[in-house]
Amino acid sequence: MSWTRRLLVVLAALAVALLAAPAAQAHEERPVTLPDGTGSVPVYRTGEPDLLVCKSDRADFERRISGFPDALRDRNLKLFERCLKSGYRHLQQAVDAVGRPGMNIAILPGLYEEEPSRPRPAGECARLKAPDSKLGYQILTYAQQKRCPHNQNLVAILGKKNLQIEGTGAERTDVVIDATYQKLNAIRADGSDGIYFRNFTAQRTTFNSLYVLAQDGFVIDDVLTRWNDEYGFLTFASDHGLYKNCESYGNGDSGIYPGSASDINDGYGYEVPRYSIEITGCRSHHNMVGYSGTAGDSVYVHDNEFDHNMGGASMDSAFPGHPGLPQNHARFERNLIHDNNADYYPYVADGTCAKPPVDRGYENGVVCPQISMPPGTGIITAGGNWNLYENNWIYGQQRAAFFLTAVPAFIRGENALSEQTDTSHHNRYADNHLGTDKAGNSRPNRTDVWWDGQGEGNCWQSDTGPSSPRALPTCGSERGAVSGRTDRLVGEPVKLAQLLVCADYNVQARRLPAGCDWYGARGIERIEVQVALAVAVVLALVGGVLWWRRLRGSGLATAATVLGAIGLGLDVAGSTTGLTSSCLPALALLLMGVWWTVTGLVLRGERPWLGWTTVVLGALTLLDAVDKAVFMIPWIPLSPAWVRGLLGVIWVVWAVVAAARHGERGEVSGVDTAAYPAPGPRPSPEPAPGSRPAPEGGAS
Repeated sequence: MSWTRRLLVVLAALAVALLAAPAAQAHEERPVTLPDGTGSVPVYRTGEPDLLVCKSDRADFERRISGFPDALRDRNLKLFERCLKSGYRHLQQAVDAVGRPGMNIAILPGLYEEEPSRPRPAGECARLKAPDSKLGYQILTYAQQKRCPHNQNLVAILGKKNLQIEGTGAERTDVVIDATYQKLNAIRADGSDGIYFRNFTAQRTTFNSLYVLAQDGFVIDDVLTRWNDEYGFLTFASDHGLYKNCESYGNGDSGIYPGSASDINDGYGYEVPRYSIEITGCRSHHNMVGYSGTAGDSVYVHDNEFDHNMGGASMDSAFPGHPGLPQNHARFERNLIHDNNADYYPYVADGTCAKPPVDRGYENGVVCPQISMPPGTGIITAGGNWNLYENNWIYGQQRAAFFLTAVPAFIRGENALSEQTDTSHHNRYADNHLGTDKAGNSRPNRTDVWWDGQGEGNCWQSDTGPSSPRALPTCGSERGAVSGRTDRLVGEPVKLAQLLVCADYNVQARRLPAGCDWYGARGIERIEVQVALAVAVVLALVGGVLWWRRLRGSGLATAATVLGAIGLGLDVAGSTTGLTSSCLPALALLLMGVWWTVTGLVLRGERPWLGWTTVVLGALTLLDAVDKAVFMIPWIPLSPAWVRGLLGVIWVVWAVVAAARHGERGEVSGVDTAAYPAPGPRPSPEPAPGSRPAPEGGAS
């Protein structure tokens, strides 16, 4: 890295550090390492189960299976008779009875609240020494989980290999494992390579319904999770995983969360040997976000539906303690991502989310958002690299189809200078169906792209609709080909200010940042409008005084000042349009650029240094207009907006000094300034012929 680029990295990192929000609370787990990758995706096993789980109420059981097809009802009746004789009444009892790898557990239709697992920890388990997470639960070691499996888990599956657990109902809701908000996790599978879950429902926890941790090989097949404080499905630090035909809703974070998926493709480009986790045929809806993954690396997500959440899908590098950061190599194909316009923040504002979970009304549609999330967004990438988004249907979002922003490395706890700008690179958005559903009906997104501008090698398809910025690097026909390649070290200043304000959210403290439209701010309440208005007022005052004191004799300068005033007004008006595509910001920059350029040319005769500085400021403003509206200028490390803003601060101070200075003014571009005498003491008149001058210090 050259010394000039290193200096720019330092300046960019400092700028981002000043604007970056503190890391939000998220999933915290004991230190784990990623699997070595020697495992494989388990295969579903047919045949008779080794162990059975059922309840003993025959009448209730027969009522539950009465509508089943004949063959399935007969099978369940036979299994029920066997279970009454040699089976178990609770899933945990059957798990504890597993004595070898490769066993199958069948759960018969019923409601399983796992009563023996529910009591609060007592004795030694009540006195475990472990750090507390930011959310208050203890971060236990694996040994502590083994010693006290029900401190946090309704059902704990620890170290069981190649275990298959399957419901025998006609639908996944026929078998329900219910934590009733008494445990952190309904089912935890930890260090249990090769586990296979199929055909049941898990629900109502204070964190996750189904949690898979540190495993090489798992399948989640036709499982429903719902009504959790955080996640429906959480798989963490795992490899060779498959989600298929699943469903999740009513979760305060995401329905599907493949966090810290095995980072097997780090160092590759778009073409990779394999993916660590595959997600297909699932639907995730009415959550804060349908899919999310901090360090969601090497995940293949295809043929799913993410709808009616606040956000459709997100991946990020924003939280420390996740192996595999920064996030890289997710691949999204053929997904339906639509109508993600829910707004659950009012439940935080009105105190609903401050109640105990059991009283919040999750079952009636309440969701308590756990982190800051821009409602109305299709796919959010907050600090990811080498992600592919191709051939998806993305429509009906009231904010943006795609939302891309960088995240500096210190947010994830890494302070090396060379890593501070290592995210938001080589994300490809191509061949997607934007604003159109599968039937071809028009369902436009309010904006197709919102991008902070940072990163190298990002590109978008050429048919994107409204976007911010209006001009985007476009993808070539081959992966890796980019037209208008950019390499910005830091994002646009106003957008970073917006992200700073919006990220200052805390569900526990009921803190919804003022000034952010994510939480309902409108008009002058929004930080973008406030910034634009403040800048306009300062420049209008300084520019007006400078014109009055120094330039009002010049018709050219007067005309330029009028254009500048119009430009400032358009800039404020443009900021109020929010995400909608508008030419106002670029037109505003064009007019302000003309104002500064002409003013500088007129001023240079009287004050050369200030004049030429003003010309440079005008040129930078015109360049910024081109950058935002025509094409992003390639290969420059900072947006013209940053240089323009810094020079603008200097210019304001300099212009104030120049306008305030007393004394005679010379000619300005041929204008006779004698007609506009400078303020100050008037010269004494010439003495009349024959008179004597008055002596100094007294009257004549």
